[in-house]
Amino acid sequence: MTAKPFNWKIFFIVLVAATWGIIAITPYSLALQNPDLLKAIPIPLYILVPIQWLQNAVMFAIAIGIGLFLANRSGLGLPILEAKLAGESVGEKVKAILPISIILGVAGSVLIIVLDVWGFSPLMKAELGDNISTLAQAQPAAWKGLLASFYGGITEEVLLRLFVMTLFVWLGKFISHTEDGRPTQAVLWTANILAAVLFGLGHLPATAMLMTITPLVIVRAILLNGIVGVGCGYLYATRGLESAMLSHFSADIVLHVLMAL
Repeated sequence: MTAKPFNWKIFFIVLVAATWGIIAITPYSLALQNPDLLKAIPIPLYILVPIQWLQNAVMFAIAIGIGLFLANRSGLGLPILEAKLAGESVGEKVKAILPISIILGVAGSVLIIVLDVWGFSPLMKAELGDNISTLAQAQPAAWKGLLASFYGGITEEVLLRLFVMTLFVWLGKFISHTEDGRPTQAVLWTANILAAVLFGLGHLPATAMLMTITPLVIVRAILLNGIVGVGCGYLYATRGLESAMLSHFSADIVLHVLMAL
C-alpha cells in the first residue's frame, strides 16, 4: 500500500473544526459544574476558559498531525474531504453515507437510553443511593446540548478515531496485515474496540464529579459510551471519518437535545 502525502489543507480544516467543538461544549460543561467550585476559582472564567481553549487546540493540533500521518499509511482518512479538495464531485459520496451513519447513531443512542433507564439506573440507585449528586439528575438545556453535540461529533471523533484508533491500527499492522500492506479485519476491530473502551473510561473524570466511582459505574461508562464508539469505529474503517462524525453527532442530538426537551 502506497502512503498518501500529508495534506496540510485537511490538517487545518480538521483543526478548525475540532477547535470549534472545544468552544461549543463550554456552556454544557459549565452547566454540569458545581456552582460553589466555579466561585472558588481564583481566575475569572472569561480569562480561564480561553486559556483552556488554546491549550486544547494545541494538543489537538498534535493529535491531528499524528493521526493524519498514520492514517495515510493505514488506508484510513477523510475520503469525502479529500475528494472535495481534489476538485471531485462529492454529492453522491455524501448521500451514500447519510442513511447508515444516521441510523447507527440514532439506534445506538436509543439502545443507550434503554440500557441506562431499565438496566443501570435501578442498580446504581440501589448501590449508591444518596451518593449520586443532584447534578447527575440534571439535564442541561437543549441549546447547550446542541452545541455539545458538535464537540462529540467532531472533536471526540478526531481524538478517538483519527488519533487513537488510527494509532492502534498502525501498530497492529506490524502484527497482522494483508499482502498489499493494509491492516487486517482483526486489527481494525481490535483497534475499534480498544478505542471505544478508552472513550468510555475517558468519561469517568466527569462522572466522578456527580457520583462515587464504583465497578458498576465503570462498567456503565464503558458499555454505554462504547456502544456509539464501536459503531463510529466501524464507520471510520469502512466509510471514513466524516461518516463516524455524522453518526456520533446524530447520537448526541438524541441524547443531549431531544432528551432535554
